[in-house]
Amino acid sequence: MAYTVTASPAAPVGSQYCVCKVELSICGQNLLDRDVTSKSDPFCVLFMEVNGKWVELDRTETAVNNLNPAFAKKFIVDYHFEEVQKLKFALFDQDKSSTQLYEHDFLGEFSCTLGTIVSSKKITRTLLLGNGKPAGKGMITIAAQELSDNRVITLSVAGRKLDKKDLFGKSDPFLEFYKPGDDGKWMLVHRTEVIKYTLDPVWKPFTVPLVSLCDGDMEKMIKVVCYDYDSDGGHDFIGEFQTSVARLCEAQDASPLELECINPKKQKKKKNYKNSGIIIVKSCKITRDFSFLDYILGGCQLMFTVGIDFTASNGNPQEPSSLHYINPLGTNEYLSAIWAVGQIIQDYDSDKMFPALGFGAQLPPDWKVSHEFAINFNPRNPFCSGVEGIVQAYSACLPHIRFYGPTNFSPIINHVARFAAQATQQETASQYFILLIITDGVISDMDETRHAVVQASKLPMSIIIVGVGNADFAAMEFLDGDSRVLHSYTGEEAVRDIVQFVPFRNFRNVPKETLAKAVLAELPQQVVQYFKHQNLPPINSEPA
Repeated sequence: MAYTVTASPAAPVGSQYCVCKVELSICGQNLLDRDVTSKSDPFCVLFMEVNGKWVELDRTETAVNNLNPAFAKKFIVDYHFEEVQKLKFALFDQDKSSTQLYEHDFLGEFSCTLGTIVSSKKITRTLLLGNGKPAGKGMITIAAQELSDNRVITLSVAGRKLDKKDLFGKSDPFLEFYKPGDDGKWMLVHRTEVIKYTLDPVWKPFTVPLVSLCDGDMEKMIKVVCYDYDSDGGHDFIGEFQTSVARLCEAQDASPLELECINPKKQKKKKNYKNSGIIIVKSCKITRDFSFLDYILGGCQLMFTVGIDFTASNGNPQEPSSLHYINPLGTNEYLSAIWAVGQIIQDYDSDKMFPALGFGAQLPPDWKVSHEFAINFNPRNPFCSGVEGIVQAYSACLPHIRFYGPTNFSPIINHVARFAAQATQQETASQYFILLIITDGVISDMDETRHAVVQASKLPMSIIIVGVGNADFAAMEFLDGDSRVLHSYTGEEAVRDIVQFVPFRNFRNVPKETLAKAVLAELPQQVVQYFKHQNLPPINSEPA
């Protein structure tokens, strides 16, 4: 079996159009027993097919000594309606501490599309060996849940006077949280860490999606079970109780909620039995964790503007050596960059009317240099219809302008910043501005550009710079604040990093989608970061 192991994919797998996240819960039944002296110690690995190869996305924890595991670790996958997303679930018996899969015994696998799982919500299928034959009586059950509810619950929990289970010491307690499944059985949602040698544990606060814990239903009963950890997997039962999230929410920092941990067998046997300890909910908070998708689905529009460098260093557009020369295929690096970025962003703007501006050229009729002119020569209406409209206006303007200089960025940055500043007056998460600057060289007005970027960092605005040609782009890297905070010439710091720079030459021989992914990689977090910093929820959001 040839698997490509990448513990953490460098970029999100799949297209930019993420509809939602889907949580997959995995259970195994009647798995093959590969261990001689005990039962198998299974774990499950999730692969996705990317360009014809299986790439590892994630893996569950290992279930010790268990042929019917219910894994606490969930797989979270971006669901793309418009793509066929092939998934493979492979189970292995952990034999060593190695991360290499060939070091572990193979227990069987199952492949299908994410669409199959989502449309059925829950499927149970036979596990197959590498030769396509059944892996004994082994089965896998996969349940899907859309993580569309963005509420998260943060619990801070402790225990007091738990039953002593270890002969020569105290207990090593941990908790498991369960919710009722559709089949009426309890389904594991979360397992805390083990606290060693204590009957009064204090577990670390943990956060889980509310939809994971109770399907978003605050009144739904959940079960909490307390165990004493044993390294052989045979954990000792201490006690349990049932409650609801609504009840847990009664816990406040000043007045914690105390719940009795009950062992039903002990309760039946002993007349004077009270409990097997107390579980203390110190605090319970429900908040909303808004994502880029929440803001987009909430109605936020991405306002796209293009700025194009028409300075003389680009060369005469009539000559094949010019960066503005349109080759027989009807393209050049400027057009490739416009298409790559514009095709993605235009889906997020309802009217698809984009201002396209030029800089560094002399314009007719008086041949004065301009650093912010409409490439359709209509200053009152610089809008082009879609990416195609930008491309048409660009091609049409080339014969009518004279390439000149210098390379000044600040006028175009300030131009877009004026509109972004107007949008802030609405005090809603309704508009976010993206300026794509395509340039061939060194910035002439570096001080003014730094100042403009620092001011723009306070606004709903991001700047993408694509460098074309083979010039030295060190100054562009300086503006992209990935490694250090950008300062204005006055010493003022940028509030956040809003510039993303990529040299086009790194993407000449790769699929065009690769440029778009690299250029837009930081944009979603920049949008979320801005609106969260301003305490602006998505327009159509409900309180937690």
